Amino acid sequence: MFKKRQSAKISPITDNLLRNPGQSLDEELQRIWDEDISEAIGILSLTFTLLIYEWVQWIFNIDPHPLVVTLLLIPLMLFMILKLYKAKQLRRRLKMARDGEKAVGQYLSDLREQGHRVYHDIIGKNFNIDHVIVSDRGIFTVETKTYSKPSSGRPTLVFDVNQITRNGKPLQQDAVQQAQSQAKWLHDLLQESTGRDLPVKPVVVFPGWFIEKTPEAKSSPVWVLNPKALPKFLEHEPQRISAEDVKLTAYHLSRYIRANPTDY
Repeated sequence: MFKKRQSAKISPITDNLLRNPGQSLDEELQRIWDEDISEAIGILSLTFTLLIYEWVQWIFNIDPHPLVVTLLLIPLMLFMILKLYKAKQLRRRLKMARDGEKAVGQYLSDLREQGHRVYHDIIGKNFNIDHVIVSDRGIFTVETKTYSKPSSGRPTLVFDVNQITRNGKPLQQDAVQQAQSQAKWLHDLLQESTGRDLPVKPVVVFPGWFIEKTPEAKSSPVWVLNPKALPKFLEHEPQRISAEDVKLTAYHLSRYIRANPTDY
């Protein structure tokens, strides 16, 4: 008789961990690989195997029907090739976005030395906030937008209060409105959990891009910046939150993140 098996081991980590920069995009990249690319590769491998089998039968005169099988499998192969192409394109865009969030996360990590508290990838209902900064200067939601730069010339975006343009054309995503919606959601969440009306400022950052602002944009409630400029902007902000409210906000935000690891 074997000795009675010891009881199952239990992990010493009982709480959900805080999230990392770009974690939602990492999860989406893994999902695309698991559900789209792997499936497409598997089906394409199967179809090629069947085709080779049929043609081998025909070459060796084993009563094959390669034309019939080919006609049946070509539409499936074309569909899976298209699916594989789209999945790879999506992964490329998501990887660039993920890398942008991680780069911004590294910039923000330096703010901890100045007493700021930094959180990443806060999950809402069908959306996420890339980064949140909590300090006595206020609470800041940071939305990262990562775009490929031109091969030559100065990579410049223009912010004119209502929209952000590149070469005179508005960006496809309305980053300004998105950032404002995220800030309002976080404001309402914290107000409900803390009972305090805490100021939350929306920020949009574009790694690797220069930002030009029209005179009207300087009075905008939204900051649109290169992430390297964010520490200076924070440094020039007046104190808006007491040390007690900073601790209260950090406690409630951490508790929310641990209780809501994902809502997707």
